[in-house]
Amino acid sequence: MSNVVIIDYGMGNLLSVCRAFEHLGAKVVLTDSGKTVENADRVVLPGVGAFADGMKGLRDRGLVDSIKKYALNNRPFLGICLGMQMMFEISEEFGNHKGLCLIKGRVVAILKTGAEGRPHKIPHIGWNSLLIPYIRKSWNDTIFADVAPEESVYFVHSFVVVPKNEENNLAYCEYNGIKLCAAIKSGNMYGCQFHPEKSGDVGLRIIKKFLTLAV
Repeated sequence: MSNVVIIDYGMGNLLSVCRAFEHLGAKVVLTDSGKTVENADRVVLPGVGAFADGMKGLRDRGLVDSIKKYALNNRPFLGICLGMQMMFEISEEFGNHKGLCLIKGRVVAILKTGAEGRPHKIPHIGWNSLLIPYIRKSWNDTIFADVAPEESVYFVHSFVVVPKNEENNLAYCEYNGIKLCAAIKSGNMYGCQFHPEKSGDVGLRIIKKFLTLAV
């Protein structure tokens, strides 16, 4: 049975995340302890809400250095929604706010209009298809290995990550003709802008693959 530490920093839909991992047989530890994070087999950083509030929650609990120490040693790490955004260097949400700096890039607002200038709803909410970036031939050897292109997952977000390095793009979706980064990868560090715990069988397949990553 896989062990997974899920970080509790006062924000996020923790119950549904925990249940998804437990459904797949994982032993879940919900924690706000930096030492527990550093000693984990695999770590999940969930989150819903504003970037600045999320980073404050991590700082107030002394978790920032522990997360960096864990993740930068190439151990299995998964950021979900806000958790993925906080993996980056800076967010432009309500000013500029420093993130965890695990991956180079920024978090920016989703454009208010599509490719042809038509306005669309913000936040981007609902089911959307996952697509493979042009720099990748497949999702083999990633936690998306059991996902087929154009399978749909569930999104709720107003901001999107823009990785500095294209090779960090794992998947994208299209919203009114514009491309939005849907997932990222750097070694054994992964991030999903969508909610795998709310994405039915597709999400469970992604979580299951994460649980099989070597520790």
